[in-house]
Amino acid sequence: MKAAVFHKPKDIQVETVDDPKIEDSKDVILKVTSTAICGSDLHIYNGYIPQAKDMVMGHEFMGIVQEVGQGVRNLKVGDRVVVPFPISCGSCHFCNMALPTHCENSNPENYGPEGGLVKGKGGGIFGYTDLYGGYSGGQAEYVRVPYADNGPRIVPENLSDSQSLFLTDIFPTGWAAIDWAELKGGETVAVFGCGPVGIMAMKSAWLQGAGRVIGIDIEDYRLEMAKKAANVEVINGKKSDAVQLIRDMTGGYGADVCVDAVGMEAEHGLLSRAKNLIQGEVGTMKIIGYCLDAVRRGGTVTVVGVYGSPYDNFPVHQWFDKGVKIRGGQAFVHNYIDHLIDLVNTGKVVLDDIITHKVPLADASKMYDIFNNKKDNCVKVVLTP
Repeated sequence: MKAAVFHKPKDIQVETVDDPKIEDSKDVILKVTSTAICGSDLHIYNGYIPQAKDMVMGHEFMGIVQEVGQGVRNLKVGDRVVVPFPISCGSCHFCNMALPTHCENSNPENYGPEGGLVKGKGGGIFGYTDLYGGYSGGQAEYVRVPYADNGPRIVPENLSDSQSLFLTDIFPTGWAAIDWAELKGGETVAVFGCGPVGIMAMKSAWLQGAGRVIGIDIEDYRLEMAKKAANVEVINGKKSDAVQLIRDMTGGYGADVCVDAVGMEAEHGLLSRAKNLIQGEVGTMKIIGYCLDAVRRGGTVTVVGVYGSPYDNFPVHQWFDKGVKIRGGQAFVHNYIDHLIDLVNTGKVVLDDIITHKVPLADASKMYDIFNNKKDNCVKVVLTP
């Protein structure tokens, strides 16, 4: 089969690899009909999350069941499904606590309590390095899906792939960013990052009762997409002091909720990069800093942008003085997906309006370059095998 294969940073090629096979009675083999490039994939592409061996990329995908393991009860050949990006067994200690991203069975080689750089990681993720299970991803013609009774969800027949695909990751992740803030209604929510996850967080903020939503980015084309797709006020952080503007827009207090939808790959300069080398850090945590600056006292900061290393200058004094609640991590897709499918199916939210590039899987290498380098006003790439 054809698949997008990571070889080394900046080197992803579409090539022929072995077809996946049933390895466990709870597996299914999926014929992929749509897959996407995620901003999180760029962390691997750029070397921020290490991967030594070749690996099929992709954790956002959906398709049609082609083969079913003997132990699978909820799916049959021909079912069209969307697949959550975390791999969860559904029955371990943490899965029973409704914490599917912390599944203790889906990442047997590298799982543990530490949550360290390379030791004691969480549960498995499709196409997301050996640290997270070494599973082949879905930027391919076929993919093996383990624990198939617990993950995939059958897609309503009336929904197209484009309408459904983002239920795999970016919509549940945006939803989590707001759900963790526990809105009561009428709050001002500021989302740093107008990429796909940030825009989904903005859509989710309206759905969960926000009274005002502000998007912050440094790229005008992404700000325009946020205004168009999520109907929000926007701030260009390169042209204005975003933190001061947010305070000015909220009577001097700051936003009730600030969302970091950027993570460690935010733009940062030479001095910051030099500090990275000296202190063994990866990327920058400046967006968390902006969130703590811009949030009101007693407010909430949620973090759905990915961070992969420690930082010695975390503003713990500011967190303590302002009494801010901070919550972050991988989204609990399994907990949200059934409700989110219903929101899409009933027309309460539109997901496919952020797609800017829909191309064959064969163009994956080119599209990684375009997406990574912010060319051609690229916001979201969908690949068709």
